[in-house]
Amino acid sequence: MSVANGRRVKSVEDSIADTEEPEHQLKKNLSGLDLTVFGVGVIIGTGIFVLTGEVAQTTAGPAVAISFVIAGIVCGLAALCYAEFASTVPVAGSAYTFSYATFGELVAWIIGWDLVLELALGAATVSVGWSGYLNQLLSDIGIGLPETIAGETARFNIPAMVIALVMTGVLVLGIKLSSRITSIIVAIKVAIVLLVIVVGVFFVKAANFSPFIPPTQPAEDGGSGLTQPFIQLLTGFAPADFGVEGVIAGAAIVFFAFIGFDIVATAAEETKDPATDLPRGIFGSLAVCTVLYVLVSLVVVGMQNYTELNASAPLAGAFSSVGLPFFSGIISVGALAGLTSVVMILMLGQSRVLFAMSRDHLLPPGLAKVHPTYGTPYRITLITGVVVAVMAGLIPLGTLAELVNIGTLFAFVLVSVGVVVLRRTRPELPRAFRVPLMPVLPVVAALASLYLMLNLPTETWLRFAIWMGLGVAVYYVYGRRHSRLALGGDHDHTRETAR
Repeated sequence: MSVANGRRVKSVEDSIADTEEPEHQLKKNLSGLDLTVFGVGVIIGTGIFVLTGEVAQTTAGPAVAISFVIAGIVCGLAALCYAEFASTVPVAGSAYTFSYATFGELVAWIIGWDLVLELALGAATVSVGWSGYLNQLLSDIGIGLPETIAGETARFNIPAMVIALVMTGVLVLGIKLSSRITSIIVAIKVAIVLLVIVVGVFFVKAANFSPFIPPTQPAEDGGSGLTQPFIQLLTGFAPADFGVEGVIAGAAIVFFAFIGFDIVATAAEETKDPATDLPRGIFGSLAVCTVLYVLVSLVVVGMQNYTELNASAPLAGAFSSVGLPFFSGIISVGALAGLTSVVMILMLGQSRVLFAMSRDHLLPPGLAKVHPTYGTPYRITLITGVVVAVMAGLIPLGTLAELVNIGTLFAFVLVSVGVVVLRRTRPELPRAFRVPLMPVLPVVAALASLYLMLNLPTETWLRFAIWMGLGVAVYYVYGRRHSRLALGGDHDHTRETAR
């Protein structure tokens, strides 16, 4: 460990050494296929069932497929950086651990704090969505639950709490069990998505693709004050719908359907051969989901004119429009299965980030204890599950969900810049995967992610700034004084204090 220039940088070697400590050692049970399934499991959620119609109807028209391709390319650029980092530093914590090795302790803490927005808040939000789909299915068969205890408007959301706690139990019982359950769920939802594509293609009408890119028109509501996109506040540039601008703006929206591939990197420490399996898992999941998203979007806008799509349920609406309402129920089952795996994998990622932070003593070290039988960080997993369940059951999340997006993009920016920094500061490190065209591609990835951040509402940036300010305060009150680097980085000493 190093405290050079006051940055408190934790070396790659020390990060890897931490993984060998008996009380902090996670079981290595995951293969490249397991990681790919995890990635697909968390990426395919409500995005594929909702965003397609919303963006096609209001922003991009039939060219929403191109919006998905652009978003996939941006994620692919960030994925290159994640793959190099994850194969070089195969340690739990993802962007937090990568930042510790490049920018130092303060930035690592900030990104760890930031990931809480993406993971814990994301899991709570998705749990609420899961409750809504469940109640919709139950209502369809005549046994719907009261809206006060189920659905997105519930005062005390019991199904949302139950799914969060059940997934917590699965995570505590072992990473291999988690991957098996995820595999089953992913198989169900991918099968339903493929069924939608195969059946829907027979009802596609060529006329619905014309014009593929509708003519540009002024945006109906660019927002004002704190609701306007941050880039509009900075530049005064008013957004437009449709045309090439609309397709690019649509990419900024559908990008959020891809969030999750970075979760693969948080399981680095539980992977049998991280040097090769992590890049395969990251790129494999991203490639599968991009192809599925493009095919689904083409089928949906081909079945029903984009101006007539149901913005909240485009797939179900498209099948109803061609006389196949039965598929509405099938799609709801697919969405429910999709959200189940998303809840679990988001909590998996959150627990691994907090585990890494606790092991570094930026959080109480006792939280990093690993279960002697299951080989999982059970204490931090249980705490994460309870917090997510409480948020899902009691707190109306609403627009706070946008914080999930800005938190993810901020992590992308830091990882993209960090991979360049580590290449220059530690060129001798073995790298099983190397980003091509260095430093051009990482710079493009950082700029593309920043651009998408700027398209988020100004109020989201304000909330993000407040959350980050709170995080810095917690670091200086607790983390800075208790971290391993504050104690001189003595592994033997810190091991004793962790018990």
